[in-house]
Amino acid sequence: MIDYDGRKFRKAGAEAVAVYRQEDDVVWAEFAGGDVRRGTLAGTQRENGVLHLGYTVVLATGEVICGHTVNTPEVTEDGHLRLREVWERYGPHAATGVSYLDEVS
Repeated sequence: MIDYDGRKFRKAGAEAVAVYRQEDDVVWAEFAGGDVRRGTLAGTQRENGVLHLGYTVVLATGEVICGHTVNTPEVTEDGHLRLREVWERYGPHAATGVSYLDEVS
C-alpha cells in the first residue's frame, strides 16, 4: 500500500491543492482555492494503491457538486505520484471524465 498521509495533489493549471490524510486503508482530503470554496473527499485504498473515493465540492458560484472517482497511482520520472482520476459527477450536470492529479511539494 502507498502512504498517502501528508501528500498534496493538484490538477494541472488549477489553484486548489488537496492535502491527503490516511489511517490504515481509509484516505480523505480537503481542498480549496480558485473557483473551489471548499472540497472534501473520502474513501478507501486497495492493496494496489488504487483509491476509491466519494467527493463533494462547493464552487465559488455556490453550486454544490458531488460524485465518485477511482484514482490509479503512477510514479513520475522525478519520483512523485500522479493520480489518473476516472470520475463521475452526479446530479443535474452529470458528467464523466478522466483527469490527472500531480503530487506537489
